[in-house]
Amino acid sequence: MTTAELQSLDKQHVWHPFTHMSLWMADDPLVITHGEGVFLIDSEGRRYLDGISSLWCNVHGHRVKAIDDAIRGQLDRIAHTTMLGLTCDQTVLLSKKLVEIAPKGLEKVFYTSDGACATEVAFKLAVQYWWNIGKPKKTSFVALSEAYHGDTTGAMSVGMTSAFHKPYRPMLFPVHYAPVPKRMSSVECRMSNAQFQSTFDIRHSTLQIESILREHHDSIAAICVEPLVMGALGMIMHPDGFLKRLRELSYQFDVLLICDEVATGFGRTGKMFACEHEDVTPDLMCVGKGITGGYLPLAATLATQKVFDAFLGEPHEGKTFFHGHTYTGNALACAAAIASIELMEKNKLVERVATNAIPLAKMLSRLSDLPHVGEIRQKGYMIGIDLLADPKTNRPFDPRARVGAKVCRAIRDRGIILRPLGDTIVIFPPLVIEIEQLQQIVDAVYDEVAHLSEMASVPAKGDEQIAGDF
Repeated sequence: MTTAELQSLDKQHVWHPFTHMSLWMADDPLVITHGEGVFLIDSEGRRYLDGISSLWCNVHGHRVKAIDDAIRGQLDRIAHTTMLGLTCDQTVLLSKKLVEIAPKGLEKVFYTSDGACATEVAFKLAVQYWWNIGKPKKTSFVALSEAYHGDTTGAMSVGMTSAFHKPYRPMLFPVHYAPVPKRMSSVECRMSNAQFQSTFDIRHSTLQIESILREHHDSIAAICVEPLVMGALGMIMHPDGFLKRLRELSYQFDVLLICDEVATGFGRTGKMFACEHEDVTPDLMCVGKGITGGYLPLAATLATQKVFDAFLGEPHEGKTFFHGHTYTGNALACAAAIASIELMEKNKLVERVATNAIPLAKMLSRLSDLPHVGEIRQKGYMIGIDLLADPKTNRPFDPRARVGAKVCRAIRDRGIILRPLGDTIVIFPPLVIEIEQLQQIVDAVYDEVAHLSEMASVPAKGDEQIAGDF
């Protein structure tokens, strides 16, 4: 089938996620048909460096023999069997592996198919945990404003992102929101005569969370947070010590701590899980995206023994966790995940990210010389680059110009796939990427942002505008 035929069929039948479909219909979308290593290949045979890990999930690149072989081998045995009343060898073995690599103390694994479902499970587990131990009033949550934990109803409630979820607000349950603790901008630092590199507003956020807990702890089930990096907010980095302080507050006020590691897990920050940077073990930890290396849908919620034990009892006591999905613990996905984790260990990919993050930071620092670059944030291979009309005053571009989308479209024409968050350019490469390829991405960003003044006045094409949202 030709590219034009595929594009036509897509427009007739496919509804794309996070996409302005009226604009999509007016353009000719890129049709990906193959992958090879860190490259995507379109229907015309053009190659593109996958600079966003196929939406933050690819670890080893595409068509990886070890994972391909694991899936093919499992196909010769069984593709899927229910976890209701049965178990599966691959699911058991993956659970053992996840517990081995997770922060110490997480002992039990509950499977779902995507990150939003993993967080939804965590919220339900937290509420039922307190119900089961005789504290049924503990049903609410503490979260950070504009956090993102997925698009299911509970995930939207605890991660209410106005840009994505505004129409659904009437559906959502109330949550105690605290301000995001982030490094102050250079403008804020100048205004307060503070030092940019050392000034953080951690105290403001933690004091508000402490105040919320002090007043409402009898009704709060858990604090939920993305550890260290808030991905969908624009790769916002938490200051050192913030996560550890949340863990202390959760102990002090007898609430659970949920860490959403869907984006930050599996090596992205230079540790297997971001919690490890501050030696924190949450009560519940959600993982997804990179768990299968980017091959198949799978996610999981890990729990401590203490949480699990609260669900034990006779059936008539009503302590059972009545939650599940048809494809929970899918054998093919679990086989892929085992192979991916073993490959990460064999190739020392987590250590590789930690090592390469240092020269990568030096590459990125060059972007600071450009007149429209604001803050550059990096943790391992999670990078956000703010584009501003005037960085000296923090003045943004008119959002209707979709500047970030235009930059990413121009970069795509250079054979690199990036996708912005508004006017924040996101770089989120596969962990196996070579230093030279990282340099290629950064150079492309530099060259295109250098032409931003003339680009900002040109109307965006259809799919440029699509990319500007998420």
